[in-house]
Amino acid sequence: MAGLPCLPTLVLFSRTNPLSNGVVAIELDEIEFPYNDSVVAKTLEYARTVLYPETLNHSMRVYYYQQFPAQAASLNPATWALTCLLHDLGTGEENLTATRMSFDIYGGIKALYVLEDFGATTDQAEAAAEAIIRHEDMGVDGAITYFGQLGFKKLVHDTTRRLINEAHPRLQMEELVKPWCHSTHLVDFDRLIEANTLMKQW
Repeated sequence: MAGLPCLPTLVLFSRTNPLSNGVVAIELDEIEFPYNDSVVAKTLEYARTVLYPETLNHSMRVYYYQQFPAQAASLNPATWALTCLLHDLGTGEENLTATRMSFDIYGGIKALYVLEDFGATTDQAEAAAEAIIRHEDMGVDGAITYFGQLGFKKLVHDTTRRLINEAHPRLQMEELVKPWCHSTHLVDFDRLIEANTLMKQW
């Protein structure tokens, strides 16, 4: 992980303070990131050039939050890494003001073409793009792809969550630039995010 701005090795769960769902402690160095996949390597370098460091850190956290035994058994790590690395592509400095489209929609479309250019299969690029476009969807009706369902509620220990958020504060930029963006369509989205009991203090 040399040179990669991500979290230090932290115990995500406390053995002395286990969470109610029975998860066990996993350290980050136990979780493999697919650096050797050529498409992932190109995408990581691209992400480093177009994303703010805080956003890249966030993207890496999303990857690690999902790499637990129950989820990892069903995941293609390369496709998941591509999705995570580019899921906030639309918030990059050159992208946020390049279009009137909402960041998630524009980012998903751009990610589709970027990934195809980097050699991803059509299925892989489309799976990532679909998840990126829909990653702000908060509803429970209808269907969504597997990647779009992944969440990390109750997977990360309180101490780790505090360290993550103190080191990498959340930014609220898009609504200032695009008051019509997709986020505003989600009723009380900003307040729901801020009231999330897992993240409320941040």
